[in-house]
Amino acid sequence: MSTSRYAAVIFDLDGVITDTARYHYLAWKRLADGEGVHFDEAANEHLKGIDRMGSLELILASATRAYSDAEKLALATEKNEHYKELIATMSPADLLPGAVAALDTCRAAGLKIGLASVSRNAFTVLDRLGITDKFDYIVDAGTIAKGKPDPEIFLKAARELGVAPGDCFGVEDAVAGVASIKSAGMYAIGVGDPAVLTEADQVIPDLAAFRIP
Repeated sequence: MSTSRYAAVIFDLDGVITDTARYHYLAWKRLADGEGVHFDEAANEHLKGIDRMGSLELILASATRAYSDAEKLALATEKNEHYKELIATMSPADLLPGAVAALDTCRAAGLKIGLASVSRNAFTVLDRLGITDKFDYIVDAGTIAKGKPDPEIFLKAARELGVAPGDCFGVEDAVAGVASIKSAGMYAIGVGDPAVLTEADQVIPDLAAFRIP
């Protein structure tokens, strides 16, 4: 069993356990090109950790015309349909280095394991990766009112796991995600660049370097 002071861990999905960022980029790029809006890899970086409608707002901010709520909803739906076509090709081969070992380490230590992803396709992705059963609770992004950096998604995960926020730690690759963890009163492990994830309590390059704090 664990010698850690923590009782639960809550993982982000995209960029931590698997990398669907490329699929998101391709789907957003096609939409932006269709609307005549400039969008590139650099602009895509600003969408990390942001939900679908928030990402669409950022992309359309440079558009030459205004969009109605109905038009925005239609565009977001179009993007999501293309994204779903792309992720349908995913398999366990798309798991990032150390992901399964990290989950198994947490399970062996007796920690409860949650998933806090703003992706409304998280269940589909987990199924394609073959790891749905490794989580005790998966937050349905459709049931939360506020996306990251608001702490709602991590607080909901902790509540459903039956663990106080202060007894949880979170694992995130995005600035908004780390901010969400910290706002929830949890210890934050960042995955990526320490110069970017400055609010994290510790930063690791990937889950191959994961250790329970």
